[in-house]
Order: sequence, then structure tokens, then C-alpha cells
Amino acid sequence: MVAERVTRAFWPFWTVLFAALAPLMMGWQDSLPVELVWGFVCVATLGLIVTLVLGIRRMSWPTRTEALARVDSRLPGQPLAALADAQAIGATDPDSRAVWDAHKRRMAERSRSARAVEPDLRVSKNDPYGLRYIALLFFVAALLFGSVLRVGTVAEMTPGGGQALATGPVWEGWVEPPAYTGRPALYLADIPPGPLRVPEGSTITLRLYGEVGALTVDETVSGRTGEEIGAASDLEQTFTITRDGRLAINGEGGATWEVTTVADQPPEVDVSGPVEADAQGQMTQPFRAADDYAVTSGRAVIELNLAAVERDHGLIPDPDPRDPIVVDLPMPFTGDRAEFEEALIDDFSQHPFANLPVTLTLEVSDAAGQTGQNHPVEMILPGRRFFQPIARAVVEQRRDLLWSKDNAQRVVDVLRAVSHRPDGFFPNETTYLRLNITLRRLDGYAEEGLDDDQQAEIAQALWDLAIQLEEGTLADARERLRRAQERLAEAMRNGASEEEIAELMQELREATDDYMRMLAENAEPRDGDGTDERDQNQETFEFSMNELQELMDEIQRLMEEGRMAEAEALMEQLNQLLENMVVELDPNAQGGQGPGQQSMEDLGQTLRDQQGLNDEAFRDLQEQFNPGQQQGQQGQQGQQQPGQQPGQQGQQGQNQGQQQGQGMGQGDNTEGQMGEGGQGGDQEGQTPGQSLADRQQALRDELNRQRGNLPNLGGEAAEETRRSLDRAGEAMDRAEDALREGDLPGAIDQQAEAMNALREGLRNLGEALAENRQEQEPGQGQQAGEGQAGVEPMRRDPLGRQLGENGQFSTDQNMMPDVQERAQELLDELRRRSSDQERPEVELDYLRRLLERF
Repeated sequence: MVAERVTRAFWPFWTVLFAALAPLMMGWQDSLPVELVWGFVCVATLGLIVTLVLGIRRMSWPTRTEALARVDSRLPGQPLAALADAQAIGATDPDSRAVWDAHKRRMAERSRSARAVEPDLRVSKNDPYGLRYIALLFFVAALLFGSVLRVGTVAEMTPGGGQALATGPVWEGWVEPPAYTGRPALYLADIPPGPLRVPEGSTITLRLYGEVGALTVDETVSGRTGEEIGAASDLEQTFTITRDGRLAINGEGGATWEVTTVADQPPEVDVSGPVEADAQGQMTQPFRAADDYAVTSGRAVIELNLAAVERDHGLIPDPDPRDPIVVDLPMPFTGDRAEFEEALIDDFSQHPFANLPVTLTLEVSDAAGQTGQNHPVEMILPGRRFFQPIARAVVEQRRDLLWSKDNAQRVVDVLRAVSHRPDGFFPNETTYLRLNITLRRLDGYAEEGLDDDQQAEIAQALWDLAIQLEEGTLADARERLRRAQERLAEAMRNGASEEEIAELMQELREATDDYMRMLAENAEPRDGDGTDERDQNQETFEFSMNELQELMDEIQRLMEEGRMAEAEALMEQLNQLLENMVVELDPNAQGGQGPGQQSMEDLGQTLRDQQGLNDEAFRDLQEQFNPGQQQGQQGQQGQQQPGQQPGQQGQQGQNQGQQQGQGMGQGDNTEGQMGEGGQGGDQEGQTPGQSLADRQQALRDELNRQRGNLPNLGGEAAEETRRSLDRAGEAMDRAEDALREGDLPGAIDQQAEAMNALREGLRNLGEALAENRQEQEPGQGQQAGEGQAGVEPMRRDPLGRQLGENGQFSTDQNMMPDVQERAQELLDELRRRSSDQERPEVELDYLRRLLERF
């Protein structure tokens, strides 16, 4: 009760007191006019006196009776007051007396539960605007950012005191630690003389007031010498603490401190686990870093550990000088950098140090510029591993070439020996051709002296070839597809989450795309009559990649809905479909096609002709270096294979990318035409370069004609088609110029670029045609497909349904042969029952509504 009455009586007093002290502690009096300051002091003093007098008048000390009444009011039945009462009537009646005694005992029992009453210090009714809280907030801020000693400076602003301020010594000082420490600034006037610990690098600012020379500064903490020190009596001085020492302000009111610096320790870093690498060669090296304040940056330095290298084969020569690998260490984006763990993740598979002994040194820095590093860690720098024999040999020789330029001729000899008998080792003639072209370039460079740019060019070409050999085989694509199918089947059995299902379905889609692409690249042509043994014995059907994607989308939807049995059934059908699928190119499938399909065939023929020219240019180049060997190879190539037309000699090595563009790019129709390649040999009476140049020019003119006959399609795929054909035309022009100048290697490179652009154009055109076909109305789609009727009458979709005239995953066949008969039977039964008048009226009304509807 005392606390309640003091609070309610004196809250205005301390509100005025806090509001008056806050600006004085902040030093407002130093910048305001003296008259205004003293007016504020007078008003504040008057307010304090008034609130104090009112508080004393309102304050009354609580009595014992008031305290008992306060406690008794919180108890049920007010037992304390009941115990103090006396029986007024019936005191002589025994029965009445017994009742009164029972009542007293009951009240005494209740009084034992009496407890002290908590005070009610709320004065919100008297202070609806919360002035007491505002004053308290100002006061707390003044305590944090000001000084109580500043209040005393008001007394110096008296008529006598003002003169003393103008002539007497006064000083101020601040210690500001470096910003990266996160520590607050210190006001020296609030720090008592004696020991003082501050972070190294803190800045001290001193301001001296009064007569010059009345106060001087003496310090040994900055390490300044000569002219840097300045006069000890300067009115404003600023310096940085760099060492332990003494700081003194000499004069009236001065002070002295023994300053001890807190040194900033250098950061620390070290690996926190062994290095790991994934199947593609990407390394992961975990590390831990720490600092007393924060680590600001870091880097990893990877240097070749020459002493640990096994110097055999191509590593016997001294290595070429090569700078170490320097990469930035990852830093946390959020959180505390005083101590953290991260991982360096990078792929150094293409670097010359890959799969060689190296030393890893981690180095980190802090805001003070200090660095720390770990003891170098010896390791084998992870890199991608290759398992295909030729790819592994190519990568090994690439390493030797990057080790020393002196290995150039050795690399040429080793790879020529490795590729001497290519049968069974190279998946197709394209990779064999790329290797020979690369070796021919390297051989020419080696004769003139290999420079850094040429070394990097050959190394990149060998790396691309190794990747193509490692990943570009049909068996690898089929294996990746099998693994994706097995993982998805396992997820079905274990009930995977939606995120896992989406990830596995994406993996299946990518594996399926690779498998379909490799099937198209390895597609074989049909016989000219369009009938072969498989067609006679098996039923066939056509489908597009879009329809295959729709089937996989349906599997994903069923899995996400938890309908695993149905998803497994569709998955099994998809597996059988992919297992039995064969991509073919039918030379007879030309009739009844629209302008889009005709453009696909024309571009495909152009690609085959360009491949033929490329083959002839390559044979001419081989003839220049090995005249006798090339004649024997041409004699072998001149022998016809069973079912091969005479005009098809010499085309065994033509690139299979056309089959991909024509087999998969056409959307609904994967069948196309293999066509004839280039003729084996040069025309009689013509020089090789001139003959090929003329034919290259004719092929360029034919491509211009085909570009003008492209169907008018919209969309991004159509635009990509036009851009790809433009690139192909430009590459053909450069190939023609190279042929006329007798530069066969340059012409082969440009022809390869033209073929790549043509393949992209074919693929994009197929996508554009598929998009245009999907946008057509159903009626238009049927009309567009009428010309294809009768090509394959026994085609069926992946679910076993016979396809209709349009060749899509729809059917003109009734899904249930007796559906019409069954419908007629139901209608007859409805009519029979509706004519039976003995049936309930409700049922008859329902039957009539059914008959009216159907």
C-alpha cells in the first residue's frame, strides 16, 4: 500500500525530473543560448517543486486497519472482520452461542489462507498519454549516449561561471574501436583514470577547451614520431592506438590512463574432412575457418606436387611452367563469420593438374588485413574418370600434351597407333574422323613449334572427343535409361515423396531423350521396297516424342496421386515400348506429305550431300599423306553390301545426326529416308579442290532455295530453324573458299560446322512442325493425315490399340466392339420398363427423364 500511494502521489515528480535531466545529460546546454538553457532550468525547477508539494499533500501513510481491510477484502466472507465482531443478541442462549462459535471457527479457518496483497501500481487513469514512459525513454537514452557529469556544466553558465568556462580548462575525449569489431565508442570523461583496455587500432579523439596551453596531451600509444606528433597543446588531436602505453591529459581536471591494447588475432583455416568427388569429377573439400571478429575473404591455392608425380611415359619431360590454381573460398551469406564451416565445390577435370598429385593451401583474411593459412594438404586432384578404352587413351594423351609441348609428336604417334584398327573401338566413323583431323592439326603444329593457344585448342578438341566417346554410345544411353527405370520402380515400391518423384521423372525424361537420340543416330535404312523381314512378321506403329512425354506425365500424375498400381502398369508398358523400339528411315515414305515434311526431306538430303562432300575432302586429304593406303581403302569401300544401291558406295561413314533430326524432329513420323551419300572419288579430269568447290557452291545454292521454300511457321522453334540454316549457309561459303584455295583441313572444319548447323535446323524444324500440328483443330488434323492412310495398316499404339488414319495416339477403331449393341439394349430396356404402368410413379418419372435425355 505504501508503494501504491508513493507511485500515485509522486509519478508526476519523477516524470518532470527525468524530462529535465535527459537534455542536460546529452549536452544540449553546450549548443543552446544561455538564456534558453536557464529558462529551461527554471521551468524544470518550478515543475519539480510543484509536483513534489502536490505529491506530499496526496501522500498518506496507510494504517493497520486499512491494511487488514485490504487483506480481508480479498478473502471470501471477510473472515478477519468476522473474527473481530462480537455477538450482539442471544449471547445467553446456548443454541445461539453454539452457532456463533461454529461461525467463528469457520472464519478462523478461512483466515489462515490470508496472503499479502500485490500492489496495484497502475496510474494509466491519471496519465492517459503515457508521459511517464516518454520521460523514462529519454532518460535511458541519455544514460546510454550521454553523461551525468554534463549536468554540472550548467552551474558554470552563471555570470561567474561563464567567465570560468571561457578561461578555465575543459576537455572531452572519445575512444572509437575499429568498425569491424562491432564494439561501441567510449566517452573518456566517464572512464575513471587507471587501466584501460581497448582493441588495437582504436582511434582516440581529444578536444581541449579554454586557454591554449592550460591543458596538454601526453601519450605513448600511437607510436608517432617527428612531425607526426604535433604540439601537445593542440585544441583537437586524433591518433590511433597501435601499442600499449600511457595516455595523460595534464592540467586542471586532467586524467591519466594506462592503455593496454587487445591484439587482433590472425584468422585460422583448415580442412575439416577428406576430399570427395562425384562421378563427373566435381570435387568437394570441406573446411573450417575462424577469427576473433570475422573472416572477410578466402582463397584456395592448388599447386602441382612435382616430387610426388610418377615420372614415366609422357610425364618424363620437364613440365611446362604453369601457374597454380587459385579459386575463391565460399563465405556464408548470413550469420556469424567468426567461426563457420563451408565446402569448396568445383570441377577441375579439364585442368592439366587433374588426377595428378597436388598440394592444397587454404588462405583466409580478416578486416584488419591479416591472413592465415593451413598446412598444405597433399592430395590427388579429382577429375572425371573415363571407362571407354579410346576415351581413356585420348584423355591420357591430352594430359601428356598439357604436361609439356615437347610431347606433341609423341601424342600423335600414340593416338595413331591406338586408332590403327578402329573396328570395335570407335562407336561410329564420326569420332574416328574427328580424331584424325585433330591429329593432323597437331602434327602440323608440332612441325612449326606448338604455342600456348595451339596447345589449348588441341587439348579442348581432345577433351570434346573423349566426352563424345564416353557418353555418345547407344549402349551407355541404354544403360542410363535402365538405371533411371530401376530407380523409379524402386520409388514406386517405397512410396516416394512428390519432390523425389519429380526428380526421378526428370531423370527418366533426360535418359529417354538421350536414348532416342542415340537410336536415331544409329538408325539403319530400310530396303528400297519398304518391306523387310520385321515388317512382315511384326506389327508396327508410329509415335512422337511429345506423345512419349505425355505417357511419362501420366505416370508421374498417377504416382503423385498415390495410384501406384496403375503407375506400375503404365511403367511396364513404357519399358516394353522402349525395349522393342527401332528407329527407321523409310526411303519410300514420301508420298502424301505436306510442305513441312517435304522441307524436312530436302534438308535431310542436303545434310547427306554435305556429309558426302566432307567424306571426299577427307579422303583427298588422306591421299595427300598416304597415297598407296588410300587406294586400298577405296577398293574395299567400293564393294557393295547386300541391299545397297550402286550409288550408295562410300557412304558407310556418313554422319548419323541426320537420322536424329529426321527421325525425332518430325514429331509424329519417325520414319524418313536414308538417301545416297557423296560419291566415292573425284570426277575424272578435275582437280580435287576445284571439283569439290563447284559441288560445294551448288549445294549452297540448293540450301538457299530450300530456305525460300520453308513453310510459314511461327514460334521460337521456327526462328531457331532459320538462324541455324543461316549459319549453315555461312559455313558452306567458307568451306567453298577454303576448297578453292586448296585448304582441305580448313574446308573439312567448315563443312563439319555446316553439318552441325543443318542438324540443329532439322531438329528445330521438326519441333516447329509438331507445335503447329498441336495447334490445329481436330478436323484440320484429320485432313492433314488423310494422305498418310494405307502406309502401315497394322500400326498400333503402345497400349496395343490399332491406330487410325491420322497416325496419332488415338484410334478410329471402337474401344469396345459391342458398345453400340450394348447401348441399344439399354435403351430398349428403358423403354420396356417405362411402359410398365404398375411401376411406382417416381421410377416411371425417372425413366422418362432418362429417355428424354438420350
